[in-house]
Amino acid sequence: MAVDVVMPQMGESIFEGTITKWLKKPGDKVERDEPLFEISTDKVDAEIPAPAAGVLREIKIAEGQTVPVKTIVAVIDAAGAPGAIAAAYPPAPGNQQAPTAAETPATATPGEATARGTNSGSGKAVAPGDGRPIRSSPLVRRLAREKNIDLASLRGTGLGGRISKRDILAATSDTAPAPTAPHAATAGTAPQALLETAVPRERIYFGQYELQPMSVMRQRIAEHMVLSKRISPHVYSIDEADMTPIARLRAAAKSEFEKRHGTKLTFMPFFVRACAQALRAFPIVNASVNGSNLVLHGEINIGIAVALDAGLIVPVVKNADQKAFPALQQAINDLAERARSKKLKPEEVQESTFSITNPGIFGGLMGLPVINQPNAAILAIGAIQKRPMVVDDAVVIRSMVYLTLSYDHRVVDGAIAHQFMGQIKKRLETWDEDIL
Repeated sequence: MAVDVVMPQMGESIFEGTITKWLKKPGDKVERDEPLFEISTDKVDAEIPAPAAGVLREIKIAEGQTVPVKTIVAVIDAAGAPGAIAAAYPPAPGNQQAPTAAETPATATPGEATARGTNSGSGKAVAPGDGRPIRSSPLVRRLAREKNIDLASLRGTGLGGRISKRDILAATSDTAPAPTAPHAATAGTAPQALLETAVPRERIYFGQYELQPMSVMRQRIAEHMVLSKRISPHVYSIDEADMTPIARLRAAAKSEFEKRHGTKLTFMPFFVRACAQALRAFPIVNASVNGSNLVLHGEINIGIAVALDAGLIVPVVKNADQKAFPALQQAINDLAERARSKKLKPEEVQESTFSITNPGIFGGLMGLPVINQPNAAILAIGAIQKRPMVVDDAVVIRSMVYLTLSYDHRVVDGAIAHQFMGQIKKRLETWDEDIL
C-alpha cells in the first residue's frame, strides 16, 4: 500500500516549507515516526517523522526546494521490499521530477513586475480588480512592503492561488543583478533581491575561492538581521554585575538541584528571573513598535538564543515571570535541547517580548547583539570571570560578568536603559530567592 508523505503545516500562518535534508533515500526501510526529512519554515526548523512504516519508494521533492503545505514530497510503500524498491527507483542527482506549477516562479509581465502601491498589514488583503481574494503569509507581506510591491498586482502560484515568496522575487527579478561569476549561484542560494551585495562583484570574486550557497536557515537569519538593523536605531548600554553570591549558591546547590528536579542547574535562570523582574518595573522595554504606536505587552515572554551547527534559533519561555525557579530552569533546558534536536513547535519560537543571548558560554567578554524583531531590546551576557575588584577599599577576587543591552532608541531612552540595567544588576548581586 502506498502512503503519501506531505509537507506539514507547522503553524496557522505558515503555508510553505523548504526541504533542507532527506534523512533516507529511496529503497531505505523506515519505521513509523522515525525522522524522515528536515524542513525549514518562516518560524522553525524541524525533523518530520515518517507517517507509516515500510520502504521509501520515491522522493518527489529534492533538497533545497520550497513547496506549499500539503504537497506530496515522497511516497512510502507500507508493504514494500527494500531491494525491489531500490531497483525500481534508483537514487538520481538533483530533482527527481519536474517542478509542479506550485513550485514554478510566476512569470510577471513588465507592468506586473513594476506595479507599486501599499499593502494591507493585517493579512486580510484587499481583493484585486478581478474580485479574487489575496492570500499570503506574514513573510510575504513583509517582503512586499520592503520591495514596495502591490500584492493586488500579482497572481499567486501557491496552493489555492496563494502568493508565495517566489512570486515576490519574480516580480523584482527585472532589477536583480544577474550572476556573472565563474561559479554562479545555483538554486537554493540566497536571492539577490533579499541579500544585496554591498560592493561590486569584481571586488568579491578574485583569486582562488569556493562558492558555498547559504543554507535556508542562514538566509533567514541574514534577512532578519538586515531588517532589524534597517528599521531599529540600535543603542547600547553596558554594565557589570558581581556574580560571586550566585556562583557560590549554584556550586553548593547544583548536585541537589539535579537530583530533585532531573535537570542541570545553569546560570541562565538567574538572568531570566532578573530580566523578568526588571521588565515588570520598566514595561516600556517589554514593548514593540507598530507604525506610530507602541505595543506594551502584558506577558513577559523571554526568547533565549540557542546556537546550532547551522546558525541559531530563539525559542521562547512564555510567562517567564510566573514560573517557579525549578520550572524556569526545566523550561530553559527543555527548549534548548529540543532546539538542537529540531523538535521545536512553531509556537515555541513566537511571541517573544524580550530576548537574551549568551556569548559568554563561548568565552566572549561581551557582545553587541542585533535586536530580535519585534522586540525593543536584547541582553547579551558575557563570560563570568574572576577579576580583581575594589570592595570597601580592599582589592578582592570576585566573579564578574559584563551585561550589554541593545535597545531600539525609538522606544527606549538611555536613562530608562541604564535604570533597567541597574535593576538587573541589583537583583543578581542581592539574590535571596530559594532555588530548590
